[in-house]
Amino acid sequence: MTTSTPLPPGTVAPAFTLPAAPGHNVSLAELRGRPVVLAFYPADWSPVCSDQMALYSALKEEFDRLGATLLGISVDGAWCHAAFAKTRGLRVELLADFEPKGAVSRAYGAYNEAEGTSTRALFVIDVDGIIRWSYLSPDEVNPGADGILEALEGLNAEPANAR
Repeated sequence: MTTSTPLPPGTVAPAFTLPAAPGHNVSLAELRGRPVVLAFYPADWSPVCSDQMALYSALKEEFDRLGATLLGISVDGAWCHAAFAKTRGLRVELLADFEPKGAVSRAYGAYNEAEGTSTRALFVIDVDGIIRWSYLSPDEVNPGADGILEALEGLNAEPANAR
């Protein structure tokens, strides 16, 4: 099987802890209580991935306004992410799903076995840790941010007792 099927809305988001930078880890559990956007992508430095992460960086204030934390995830290592973010001026925290390679990507159904990379998959997770929106984009297409922003706005418009 070349690619997986991303976890659907209504699924409990699988827990993880990944390196965000050399010596600094981020876990999904520590972000509980605020919406989280996971943007899985194939590789640092590729043109489409660079454009996608640059777009999300440009929209950082919009994500902040909606109370969301956006995390980019690929199978590249933490040092590679650090160089990529610094060179590109990214304001998106990048997580290294490096070892065991692609374990978190696999858990979310966002791994391309044939390529050995994450797929280009997006997830919006609510304050309770439930996936509320997911989307798989072809690797060669930047999925943009419209779907993410609509899903986040929907979370903010929904009464807490309806979740």
